[in-house]
Amino acid sequence: MTTRLSLFNSPFLLGFDQFERTLDRIAKNANEGYPPYNIEQTGPDGLRITLAVAGFTSEDLAVQMEDNQLVIRGKQADDKNRIYLHRGIAARQFQRSFVLAEGIEVVGCNLDNGLLHVDLRRPIPEPKVRTIKIGTGENGSGESPRTIDVSPDRRA
Repeated sequence: MTTRLSLFNSPFLLGFDQFERTLDRIAKNANEGYPPYNIEQTGPDGLRITLAVAGFTSEDLAVQMEDNQLVIRGKQADDKNRIYLHRGIAARQFQRSFVLAEGIEVVGCNLDNGLLHVDLRRPIPEPKVRTIKIGTGENGSGESPRTIDVSPDRRA
């Protein structure tokens, strides 16, 4: 039996099981080299993933969101009517996955000259501060719950 060391086994990191599974999935897919791809920033909240998919048509490709994962699949069918004397370009299939952070959305997809462009938008998060009421454990004390303000100090 092998004991697996977890990055998220600290008692201060609660509810991070999904992150651990995501990291395992990323590590498994890291060795795949086909098709090659670029990721670029196209604006303050814009990203673009470009895959080199020469020889694939839009009918050969599928782009799907599966939970928080962008999955791009390609499958070419062999043409049974062709007789090859030499076959250096194989009809192949692939699956390339990208794990997206919460809130990133796909805004478009375009196939142009053998390059598949997938445009994403990453909204800029607004900071959130929430005050949590603290109740007392004494029954019948008649005290109302106290509130502690945890907002940042504005003094300079």
